[in-house]
Amino acid sequence: MQLLAAVTLFLSLSFSAKAGTTSSTRTTSSTRTTSTSSTRSTPSPPPTPPVVRNYVFNVANVDLAPDGFTRRTVVANSQFPGPLLTANKGDILNILVHNNLTETSMRKSTSIHWHGLFQHRNAHNDGPAFVTQCPISPGHSYTYSMPLANQTGTYWYHSHLSSQYLDGLRGPIVINPQDPNLSLYDVDDASTVIVLADWFHTASPELLAAYMDPTNTASNDALPQSGTINGVGRTSTDTQPARPVFTVTSGLRYRFRIINASAIARFNFQISGHTLTVIEADGENHVPLTVDRLLLHPGQRYSVVVEANQAVDNYWIRAPMTARTPTPAPTNWATDSDNVNAVLHYVGAAAAEPTTTPPALSGTLLDEALLVPSTNPVAPGTAVAGGADKVFNLTFAAATDATSHHWTVNGIQYLSPTVPTLLQILSGSTDASDFATNENTFIISKGDVVEINIAGVPNHPWHLHGHSFSVVKGQTGSVNYVNPPRRDVTPSAAGGITIRFTADNPGPWILHCHIDLHLDAGLAVVFAEAPEAVIAGADSVDPDNSWDSLCPIYNALPAADQ
Repeated sequence: MQLLAAVTLFLSLSFSAKAGTTSSTRTTSSTRTTSTSSTRSTPSPPPTPPVVRNYVFNVANVDLAPDGFTRRTVVANSQFPGPLLTANKGDILNILVHNNLTETSMRKSTSIHWHGLFQHRNAHNDGPAFVTQCPISPGHSYTYSMPLANQTGTYWYHSHLSSQYLDGLRGPIVINPQDPNLSLYDVDDASTVIVLADWFHTASPELLAAYMDPTNTASNDALPQSGTINGVGRTSTDTQPARPVFTVTSGLRYRFRIINASAIARFNFQISGHTLTVIEADGENHVPLTVDRLLLHPGQRYSVVVEANQAVDNYWIRAPMTARTPTPAPTNWATDSDNVNAVLHYVGAAAAEPTTTPPALSGTLLDEALLVPSTNPVAPGTAVAGGADKVFNLTFAAATDATSHHWTVNGIQYLSPTVPTLLQILSGSTDASDFATNENTFIISKGDVVEINIAGVPNHPWHLHGHSFSVVKGQTGSVNYVNPPRRDVTPSAAGGITIRFTADNPGPWILHCHIDLHLDAGLAVVFAEAPEAVIAGADSVDPDNSWDSLCPIYNALPAADQ
């Protein structure tokens, strides 16, 4: 099922389903009672007190054909992308995940990351396997309970176990705002959520094995067979599904929330004949900026206002994919990567695709450096290089040895520990020496202004969990301490990039490349933020008994079920 079907689910108030062994101990002091009923939010100001929004995910192996080619998948509630989750500012999201995975060619365990949610005092529900939890074992369930506090905007979720989200477990989250830009648009609902995603015909374990094979000295990525818009794509060799249609009424203004839920591909985005006024980047409101087209790296999101001010007709929505392409390029890559299109349909126009050929991209491309946060735009720290409490210089590179092709940061390949980083902290690990070298774990203190300088080849999208950050030096523009863009994913650049954030959220937060095979191959570090505060005090993290049980259950599994 595609996201378009999720619109129907949204309107009918239903999101229900369709067809390491090292031991560590800690003491818990609380349990949580959860409900499994299903509710829906509406795009209105948040009620008081907060509302608990309950969802149920049945994660299972389902045969789907998003681009006409049928394959076994890993998806929530039998659909790709997964169900749209909506809430209001201040609400609590409860997602009960039932793991019903059985397919032997793919990972049977799972974990889910809620990309962009800060998870204050809630690091145990952030989702990255072996950083903040052990995976959910097959035949078992776990409830992610997440107070949303003051966050609003556009987010998404995806599996965070190995490269599992390539197999389909990814979907959108919208937290409805009290928005300073509310006067700029009339429509903002499920029908205006656009999920861009690459799609693969091969299961992720096979793709990962090929990528990390020591013969892959050129670091060639496995390229997707198609790009999809709300779960619909096309290839040159398979049945051609009907393209997604987004319907607008002349004279109205629409807030489109665009999410790049890809594992590898960057997407360009343009609507023929219409401009895009950017008002949000990665959950952060920005001063409105009008452009003609966008480039979204994996993990990035934008909200744009589109005015239905053209003649009543049908217009192409274009989203061609871009990725690092080996030589020679795979068969049909040039054709299929360009054939990622949808239709903007005006009420009153013929129910048909535009009569013109999809045009080439043109006009003004968004320059990230020109984005200015709507509130508190100044970067933390002092306005000089190194003007922070902690400065980390990270250089990343590909490497190959006799056993694997992989990635390193400062010469070290990140390898997941057998005991999750959070559990190690709760068990007393508070010093960098308490963590293995390959865990690439750095200690930062509460209140630190942290500067990270990242050097390496361009177009690796870096994502930080638990925080958004100021992009002091990005791919374009000059160094900016006054009003730099603020977001949670930004790409590397040939001349290096610099990001800054304030350590105001104790917990273990992973910083990693969002090209998923690269993360699995070691392109990550972990910041253990204020570990003493995680253990006790006003910012402490106190998982319940269900979280405590994840590791013993997982560690008892045979390897084939992990």
